[in-house]
Amino acid sequence: MDLKITTLAGKDAGKLKLSEEIFGLEPREDILQRVVRWQLAKKQQGTHQAKGRADIARTGAKMYKQKGTGRARHSSARAPQFRGGGKAHGPVVRSHEHDLPKKVRALGLKHALSAKAKSASIIVIDELKLADAKTKALAANFETLGLTNALVIGGAEVDLNFARAARALHNIDVLPVQGINVYDILRRGTLVLSKAAVEALEERFK
Repeated sequence: MDLKITTLAGKDAGKLKLSEEIFGLEPREDILQRVVRWQLAKKQQGTHQAKGRADIARTGAKMYKQKGTGRARHSSARAPQFRGGGKAHGPVVRSHEHDLPKKVRALGLKHALSAKAKSASIIVIDELKLADAKTKALAANFETLGLTNALVIGGAEVDLNFARAARALHNIDVLPVQGINVYDILRRGTLVLSKAAVEALEERFK
């Protein structure tokens, strides 16, 4: 699969052959869903907690005598049915993480890249570098390229001026190639890869 390389200014900078094993697969939604679900589960804090009856600071004395009142038998004001009582089966602090095999994670990334390639939503740029960290200048470049909602993947290290300039742009995410992931690829309309990022991805999946 051949893809045109452009500069940040939108000029032609040659062509690049993409690996069919990474960018040419038939995307499978079930694999993408599994990886996204795994990612989002890892992100959940799991710090939500409600007080159960054991956590309520109320007297343990019997509320009223066992017999003769005509009411149901109760022994504790901490029970969930009373105002101020503990929550029944409330949330507790826990981890939401679950396991996903490494092979499935790697396959998910390939399918996400292939999905973008199939929908012609990949742009390869020769270098993601700016002389000055000027958001206005970068916004003009992105306008030339037609980018309004994009994930930008640089090489092993993202150019500092580029990262600073992109920070203020709405719906634009910038990551180094090590941080590329299925969720971020799918949540943005266009995937922008530097030439170094493509080479790093192909080296990673050899």
